Amino acid sequence: MIAHLKGRLDSTGVDHAVIDVGGIGYLVGASSRTLAALGAVGESAMLHTEMLVAEDSIRLVGFAHAAERDWFRLLTGVQGVGARVALAILSTLEPADLSRAVASGDKAMVTRANGVGPKLAARIVLELKDRVGGIALPAAAGGLPAPSGAGSDAVSALLNLGFRPAEASAAVASAEEELGAAATLDALVRLALRKAAK
Repeated sequence: MIAHLKGRLDSTGVDHAVIDVGGIGYLVGASSRTLAALGAVGESAMLHTEMLVAEDSIRLVGFAHAAERDWFRLLTGVQGVGARVALAILSTLEPADLSRAVASGDKAMVTRANGVGPKLAARIVLELKDRVGGIALPAAAGGLPAPSGAGSDAVSALLNLGFRPAEASAAVASAEEELGAAATLDALVRLALRKAAK
């Protein structure tokens, strides 16, 4: 599993970028929001990634922020939402806007994305309402600052282990506060797991 790519931006297209990592060019699908955040060709770039494996292909999808990747995973878990539709939604709505739309049941906001009709928007809002907890919210539970950088990767790791978003965000924020800003991803995940298990 490729979790992120760090290298030089080689080129961009309408829906993808090529990141040169040590002389190997990785073609990465991306939302227009992520492509806009990458910067100029030739500059250094870092993308969080999701690997999509099908019978006849292996593709990488890249995200400027871990929260966007987490939303991609949630969206593609909804029946009828493939990678292309999920990227269209993420091109139209920031993670915080998407979180608010799902939490408030605002189907109209979700239908602003290309390829999302009223029925699909209703299904997305209904299926994700109980699952979005603390993803992409400006603050975690207890008033602690929202995790960022290694913290957002740690939240993603806990989500992959089956923790609810609010639990994962709160545990990682608490671990970040205890360990400090220079904490490694490994240390954050270990402490967050201990805190979440209490």
